[in-house]
Amino acid sequence: MENSEFKKSIIHQLADAIDYVDECVVIKSIFKKETGTVTISSFDAGEARMVKSSPFSNFIQIIDGEAEVIIDDESTTIEMGQAIIIPAHVKNRIKANTRFKMLSTVIKSGYEDVSL
Repeated sequence: MENSEFKKSIIHQLADAIDYVDECVVIKSIFKKETGTVTISSFDAGEARMVKSSPFSNFIQIIDGEAEVIIDDESTTIEMGQAIIIPAHVKNRIKANTRFKMLSTVIKSGYEDVSL
């Protein structure tokens, strides 16, 4: 099985690390451990992630284009270079009105005393 994580100890140009694919959302693992994940994604225009919620907060940074992030039915446009934290246990959705790429960081800690 091929290791899909980024190689360690070398420089990576994030915006060039993933391509756009027509009518698709592409997700690539940068770093994945039991304690958290870092992924990079590209969304073609018109694509969206289904409404979901997670037991962990998610730090989203836009690295190309702009995204519509909907948190608890409140829509916000996030542009390249900007970031937002999607809180744990809150319904959210990410939409591509235009193509964009994002970096997503989830740290799976700090919620040990919360029952799911």
